[in-house]
Amino acid sequence: MANTVQHRLRDWLLSLYQHLLPQRTLSQLMYRLTRHRIVWLTGLQIRLFARIFGVNLKEAEFSSPKDYPHFNAFFTRALGKEARPIADSADAVVSPVDGCISQLGSLTDDRLLQAKGWSYNLVELLGGSKSRAAPFRGGQFATLYLSPKDYHRIHMPLAGHLREMTYLPGRLFSVSPKTVNGIHNLFARNERVVNIFDTEAGPLAMVLVGAIFVGSIETVWAGQITPPYRHQPHHQLYEGDKAISLAKGQEMGRFNMGSTVILIFPPDTIHWQSELQAEMPVRMGQPLGQLITAVRTEVQKQWANA
Repeated sequence: MANTVQHRLRDWLLSLYQHLLPQRTLSQLMYRLTRHRIVWLTGLQIRLFARIFGVNLKEAEFSSPKDYPHFNAFFTRALGKEARPIADSADAVVSPVDGCISQLGSLTDDRLLQAKGWSYNLVELLGGSKSRAAPFRGGQFATLYLSPKDYHRIHMPLAGHLREMTYLPGRLFSVSPKTVNGIHNLFARNERVVNIFDTEAGPLAMVLVGAIFVGSIETVWAGQITPPYRHQPHHQLYEGDKAISLAKGQEMGRFNMGSTVILIFPPDTIHWQSELQAEMPVRMGQPLGQLITAVRTEVQKQWANA
């Protein structure tokens, strides 16, 4: 207990400067810096970045720095077709990203674990709507952190029909492990995009959390959502002619620089893999858990008839 308090105090002190940073200005500068088309500078940026962070370019669809018109094209690079096989078990819930597990487990009523001893509110995370949050109370969640070296496209953990998307303005604190341990309620304070899908496991919330230097968040159906940075929430329903359906493993969005994805499931729908724990690396397409058969069968019937 004493060590936890000491570590939190240390990380809080190390995170204090972030409250004073011009977060949006720095993120806008990063946005421009990663999209210039000065050929020699782009090549230098990519080579230095790959060397410093240990990026494996051999698994990318295009392995030469010359193949990328600007740094952001490299950062959001596609992978080769065989680089990330999708678990083929029908009941598998797969990782939507390359990254590492920040936290994973059960909600305590309407609270998610942020770091050891710290939790935050589900309703706040999803934008203040109690009705939106209600199906997930007491459910299961996984928080997945993408470091700078990781593949930055986001994929579907299950097949799903998009029901709604909500953009929520907020701060742009770093989402690195030390900052997550040092800034209370971070994920419910940062800018984020909340996506609610109907799946064979029932509703699924996928929350894309922004962070400092995340120059842009995109989805495949709406394109670039931020920038411009907005001061008011924006909510969009996807019904009728606007319906969006995505298969398991299909790309649903991307971060232009690193950040975090939070998956939230209703109670009694999924069992996480027993070996998974905080700080464990994961790869897109690998199983994170399995759907509970009885619930899956019943919801599948409803889903098929929707």
